[in-house]
Amino acid sequence: MKYFFATCATFLFFAGTVFSQNKTLTHKVEKGETINQIAQKYQITPFDIYQLNPDAQSGLKLNTVLLIPNKKEAGVSVQKVKTVPSSGSITHMVIAKETLYGIEKQYNISDADLKKANPDIEIDGLKIGMLLTIPSKHPTKAAVKKVEKETTKQEQAVYHDVLPKETKYSIARQYGVTIQQIEQRNPEVVDNLPIGYKLLIKGNPSQTINEVKAVAKEEITDLKNAAIAKDTVVSYIAYEVQPKETLYSLSKMFDISQEELIKLNPELNNGVDIGMLLKVPSKIAAVTQEKKEYVSLSKNIAEGRRKKMVLLLPFNVSKIEGDTINSAYSRLKKDKFLNMTLDFYAGALIAIDSAKTLGLPIDVEIYDSQESKNSSNVAAVIRDNKLQNANAIVGPFYQSNAEVAAQAVGLNNVPVISPLSKDVGNAYANLYQAVPSNEVVKGTMFDYMRAQNGNIMAVVDKKKESILQYLRDNQKNVPLVAFKDNGSVSAESLKGMLVKDRMNYVVMETANTWMIKTTIAAMISAMPAYQVQLVILEPNETLDFEEVKFSNLTKLKLMYPSVIRDCVTPEAAIFDKKFKSANNIYPSDYATRGFDVTFDTMMRLVQNVKFEQTVKVAATELVENKFEYYKKEDGGYTNKGVFIMYYDTDLIIKEAK
Repeated sequence: MKYFFATCATFLFFAGTVFSQNKTLTHKVEKGETINQIAQKYQITPFDIYQLNPDAQSGLKLNTVLLIPNKKEAGVSVQKVKTVPSSGSITHMVIAKETLYGIEKQYNISDADLKKANPDIEIDGLKIGMLLTIPSKHPTKAAVKKVEKETTKQEQAVYHDVLPKETKYSIARQYGVTIQQIEQRNPEVVDNLPIGYKLLIKGNPSQTINEVKAVAKEEITDLKNAAIAKDTVVSYIAYEVQPKETLYSLSKMFDISQEELIKLNPELNNGVDIGMLLKVPSKIAAVTQEKKEYVSLSKNIAEGRRKKMVLLLPFNVSKIEGDTINSAYSRLKKDKFLNMTLDFYAGALIAIDSAKTLGLPIDVEIYDSQESKNSSNVAAVIRDNKLQNANAIVGPFYQSNAEVAAQAVGLNNVPVISPLSKDVGNAYANLYQAVPSNEVVKGTMFDYMRAQNGNIMAVVDKKKESILQYLRDNQKNVPLVAFKDNGSVSAESLKGMLVKDRMNYVVMETANTWMIKTTIAAMISAMPAYQVQLVILEPNETLDFEEVKFSNLTKLKLMYPSVIRDCVTPEAAIFDKKFKSANNIYPSDYATRGFDVTFDTMMRLVQNVKFEQTVKVAATELVENKFEYYKKEDGGYTNKGVFIMYYDTDLIIKEAK
């Protein structure tokens, strides 16, 4: 089998919350009870139960005795501490759920001014209990009154717009109230919960219900009009806030301003809290899922100013010249990294030669990046050779060094293409990951199976913890086939999951030969009655053992995702012939990748639009690699160009369509 390998606090803050023995009840778990039922019985949330009974998070056991907080007796208070000195600068103590944005808005100061007055924010971030200096020599009376008002005022009215699929229970949990309290404040929702209804959650309403509804309707109309003006259809979804997410990161994720996000979710004025359900636009998710069209860029070559492309490759010439023990020949024999570099370089030279033949208006400069996994001379090479003026940079090889390059040329937005690394590192807006990540590769396989209306199940060895975790996180609906006590696959369990008139995909991830053989045997025995196909997500050397019959793999049409095309095409034959003519050997995968990455970059550079624009609208397919770039949520671009390959019955590896 042929595969491509790339080398290469949160704080929980409960102020003044006390639970003691006399402020708790007990509950004995009965058969069939769920955590939700128990929480509703005592008019509390599941989170309240988990606080006192951490083990309950892994499931409820019959006759287990749970501690239940007695809400009527347990005192809960959160005190906000803000100080305004009579003279001198204003200070502000950070409390739970506060954000920089909220503090800056409260005091009407800029982000730059606040950070200048409090440099520790840049280093440590915003922390609970931190005393901030507010840049104002003499506090205004308005500021003093505002702080005093916020400290002494009674509980304000809090409203919530009901989103699709929300329930009274989920809303009650979000705000820390009971369902009964919601219904008491909103008698209209006792029998049902209309989508878009503006619920009164806490406090006394300052407006009548009709006035509130009118305001809500007006806000929605304004949002729709704004969306139409942008020629965009906006729909909304509920999103649960995850650990470490901030107002800033959420606004970037959903491509709206912080002000717009707060307008949709007024509770954000009090800060971002884990588990909050936010109303957010779903249009971004729809855009990112849209598949790009694969095109030939050679049809749109632009005329005009010549472009400059730079290759930063780790030749490490100084190390070779300084090696007094090994000759260049002996070093080549045992230095795999150097061999990989030279192969990539040889492929890149073929691409450069092809560009010259096509008459592309582009100049190429090649530099030694002098890099290893833990060090490089990338920053100095860019600075000394003024590479900030380049139109694109291919390399360096290591992810950390590619990030250094992206940062060094970031002000000029020069695209930096990381050609070999799959590592997920820090995000830079101008950094392009040319190798699909492991998550993308696996996800593409599942997307393909679902597109074929397939029925999917998985046989996963317990030792394959990374695969099990991936399935738990990303493919929750894929059932696992059971095993027998001797480690073999339960044929009864597998056959019980099969369905008629659909392709049944069995995803097998194990290095255990016995497990592989019993899985294959169960599938072959089911073939007379069912359509079945064997699938793997990662390279599996065990399948090459003699004990596993190759004929069975072809019979089950073994299918797998790959970042390279594992079959010979007319384009590949032409490249192989040209490479062998120049180098007297056939190209390795690294040589082919050197050609593909370099040629794709050059072709994008000479189009009528900017490099970034070609990435947004066009995907390309070259000798062995696809380049289908998508913008990542945290910045930069990732390649989702993955091939789906399978073993056909004629013993030839083919691409699935």
